[in-house]
Amino acid sequence: MLRLHQFLHTHVAFKVFTWGMRALLFLAFLPSGYKKLAGLRFTQIGIDNPVGFFFEALYRCGIYWNFLGFMQLLAGILLLIPRTSTLGALLYLPIVLNILIIVCGMHFTGTPIVVGLMLLANLYLLFWEYPKMKRIVQILFAKS
Repeated sequence: MLRLHQFLHTHVAFKVFTWGMRALLFLAFLPSGYKKLAGLRFTQIGIDNPVGFFFEALYRCGIYWNFLGFMQLLAGILLLIPRTSTLGALLYLPIVLNILIIVCGMHFTGTPIVVGLMLLANLYLLFWEYPKMKRIVQILFAKS
């Protein structure tokens, strides 16, 4: 595993690809995160539709809606800063996983593919930080 990680880090193409993934994941959360943080509705689907009803219920949760937007923006911004990119990828993971569960559970059309690719990109970014992630896991599961 470490060999693959070292191989990826020695090639400029993979470094550019990694930066591209970070930027795309940030851009994916930018519009929805901003709207939620600003207290705006994310979609204009009517409440007669289950998806619209779900988003309206979330919207009416008030500060929770703003919190979701803040966390999306925070995760995206942290991804863009080299020193905090690992933290950004760790923060992004539960958010994108939650979104995937929602879109699959609500039977969104096409969206599970997009969100699944976002999850895959996020997992790639976590692998990109393999030595850090390995150390974090060792610390979490170390016996006292």
